Amino acid sequence: MDTSALHFDNRFLHELPGDAEAGSRRREVLGAAWSQVMPTPVVAPRLLAHSPEVATMLGIDEATVQAPDFARVFGGNALYAGMQPWAANYGGHQFGQWAGQLGDGRAISLGELLADGRRWELQLKGAGPTPYSRGADGRAVLRSSIREFLCSEAMHHLGVPTTRALSLVATGETVVRDMFYDGHARGEPGAVVCRVAPSFIRFGSFELPAARGDLALLQRLVDFCIDRDFPHLQPGPSRRADWFAEICMRTATMVAQWMRVGFVHGVMNTDNMSVLGLTIDYGPYGWVEDYDPDWTPNTTDAQGRRYRFGTQMQVAYWNLVRLAQAVSPLFDEAAPLQAGLDAFQARFAAEDRGHLLAKLGLGAYREGDEVLMAQFRKLLHEGEMDMTLAFRALADVDPHQPDAGVLEEAFYSPGRRARVMPDLLDWLQRHAARVRDAGLPAGERRRIMRAANPKYVLRNWLAQEAIDRAEQGDAAGIAELLAVMRRPCEEQPGREAFARRRPEWARERAGCSMLSCSS
Repeated sequence: MDTSALHFDNRFLHELPGDAEAGSRRREVLGAAWSQVMPTPVVAPRLLAHSPEVATMLGIDEATVQAPDFARVFGGNALYAGMQPWAANYGGHQFGQWAGQLGDGRAISLGELLADGRRWELQLKGAGPTPYSRGADGRAVLRSSIREFLCSEAMHHLGVPTTRALSLVATGETVVRDMFYDGHARGEPGAVVCRVAPSFIRFGSFELPAARGDLALLQRLVDFCIDRDFPHLQPGPSRRADWFAEICMRTATMVAQWMRVGFVHGVMNTDNMSVLGLTIDYGPYGWVEDYDPDWTPNTTDAQGRRYRFGTQMQVAYWNLVRLAQAVSPLFDEAAPLQAGLDAFQARFAAEDRGHLLAKLGLGAYREGDEVLMAQFRKLLHEGEMDMTLAFRALADVDPHQPDAGVLEEAFYSPGRRARVMPDLLDWLQRHAARVRDAGLPAGERRRIMRAANPKYVLRNWLAQEAIDRAEQGDAAGIAELLAVMRRPCEEQPGREAFARRRPEWARERAGCSMLSCSS
């Protein structure tokens, strides 16, 4: 295709104030939402993987993807007509503490592409230094880039609101990283991911001008965000309140979906929270395997466990309070903001209840269903059972003759299995009685349960196997894993190995059970 036909309008640049200085010199940027900066070219850009669905969504055909220019553009060495690269300026609370100016330290947006009536911001992660790099090199390593590429797409196919990923490009360069910040730095292959979203505006985008007392920029940014990203909101005195409430409700929907599938973000700082309620900034994320609500994959958070699986709803609320505080100067009273926060709690409760009913196959809600779910989760934890496998197996339990053997593959520990078996058998009997009372046809119940309980999730050890292969020069594992994750809730004969519980070798291995923000 002729790439000059791609239409970029770049409203973020044209309607918000920018930095008077261009280039990547590290600096404090005042009164501006963005800084103009070019990606730093790499030695040998080479396409390792791409998402055909995202390319089609953007109006980019396969011939263009396979052309040499594609890897050059999405590796940072060239631009298509209409691209105007920039890095965004924002702040944020990190691990509960105000961190001041943060900004896109290694992400550079190429432009806002209009395709089929929709807007998509194309952003390179790992494209080199920006004014916000704070002394870092602005690059990303292959391991973290593979993880972001795969998880962006896996989450979409799970039905979880998320940014998408267009491409993964190897740079031909080495990036030095100290994975666990323990003095053991080493060189790793570098890569660049192109991630895609209607907007990358985040809570911290509003926190920074508010913290600086720059109310003019804060007001412009809020009104721009509403006009561009929430155009369905009707003009009028309640428009900003409606905007905040929608952010709250979208956030609730997103986190409820995380909890449904066992996803742990790992670093829910306010600069990593999208106003569109999309999962962004895939870093030290993980998937709950042996069920533990206190588990976090992020070694940086190992002591406080602020961002552990079971607290994600509370952290999201805390982050929304920070956003409310940031935009409060634009409101005459606090009541509309409190209404938005209340809407978050109501939406999360409703979404969580809906997921509970679907995951357990219970039909319409009845009092006591939350207790039944809480008891099952307690058994998962005490029995050291795999969350994904256990919930998936429930669909195969015969409600007329419940058999715990159906759950056998979910247990990690024979000892734990023996201890919980009496209580598990009792629970299965009570669950079976509730299922019988619900009266759903067997086929319909299994369909609902299988749609709510995926068979395939992007377990860290699966991603690590693809990383190991790619670091040895074999990128085929990336496409293979992506193909499996496109149909997470379907049976895929011949691919059962991607649905088994965590192997013992992965229990303590770096990249599987231990991750950090280093990438």
